Amino acid sequence: MKKILVIGSAVVDVVINLDHLPKKSEDVHVLSQQMSLGGCAYNTSDIIRHFKVPYIPFFPVGTGAYGDFVRNSLAQRGIKSPIPTPARDNGCCYCFVEADGERTFISYHGAEYLFERSWFDTLDASQIGSVYICGLEIEETTGPNIVSYLEEHPEFRLFFAPGPRLTRIKPALMERIFALKPILHLNDEEALTYTKEKTLADAAKALYEKSNNTVIITLGKRGCYYYDGSSHEIIPGIPASQVDAIGAGDAHIGAIIACLHMGKSLPEAIAAANRVSSLVVETKGALLSDVAFRSLEID
Repeated sequence: MKKILVIGSAVVDVVINLDHLPKKSEDVHVLSQQMSLGGCAYNTSDIIRHFKVPYIPFFPVGTGAYGDFVRNSLAQRGIKSPIPTPARDNGCCYCFVEADGERTFISYHGAEYLFERSWFDTLDASQIGSVYICGLEIEETTGPNIVSYLEEHPEFRLFFAPGPRLTRIKPALMERIFALKPILHLNDEEALTYTKEKTLADAAKALYEKSNNTVIITLGKRGCYYYDGSSHEIIPGIPASQVDAIGAGDAHIGAIIACLHMGKSLPEAIAAANRVSSLVVETKGALLSDVAFRSLEID
C-alpha cells in the first residue's frame, strides 16, 4: 500500500477553557488551561494512524520552547519528520474553548508553517499515493514551494482542506491548486463565503467547476454533503454531546483520506468520518485515545 503524505504543521496547542470570550475591556477568569500537541496536519495524521494506514509526517519542527515540546511529544509517539530542524523558533496556537464547546483560535506562526523547496527532494515519490495539505501553510510566503512540488507529481491524489484561509490565499496560487484537481474539504460557511452562492448545492457546483473533483462540505451536527459532478447526497451526522470542537474537521478529513485509501466508497468514507468527528467533539482536546477509537468499531 502506498503512503499518505501529510504536509503541514505540528504545533503546541495552548488550550484555554473559559465561560465566554471577553468583550473589549472586559475581564474574564480562565477556568483551566493545558498544553498539548496539535496542528491541523498532526491531528489529521493521528486519525490516519488510527486506521493503520501508512503515512509520512512532513512537519517542520523548529527551535525554542515550543519546538522542543513538539519534538519531544512526537518522539514519545515514535514519530519523526524527515525535515531537518529549521533555524527558527516554533510558534503556537491559543485555543479558547467556551462553555458551549465552541472554539476560537489565535495563532502565532513560526517555523512550523514554512517549507523549503529542497526538503521535498528527500521524498520518494514512488511511495506516495495521496497528499494532504491545508490552507495555513499555503497562505504563507513559502506556500508556492509546496504547490511547485505537487505540480511535479500530478499522479498524486490531492486532498485540500483550506479552512477559513481560503479567502486569503492569493487568487493566482489558488488557481494553481485548482489545476491539480484536489478533493476539497471545507465547512458550509467557508463554501458559501468563498463562492458567494446562496445555497449549498450551488456552492458545491461552483467549487467543482474550479477543481473538477469531489467537493466535501461538512455541516456540523447535520452531517456532511458531497458533490462529485454527477451525484450529491447528505450523509447524516451522529448525535453528540459537544465538549469542545477542537480538531473535529481535522479528524473528519483524516478519516475520509484513510477510508478512501483503504478502498471504501466515498459515502462509506464520509459515514465513517462522521462517526469519528462526532466522538472527537465529545472528547476534551483534538485527539482520540487508541481505546476511544477502537470503541467505534470501524472496519
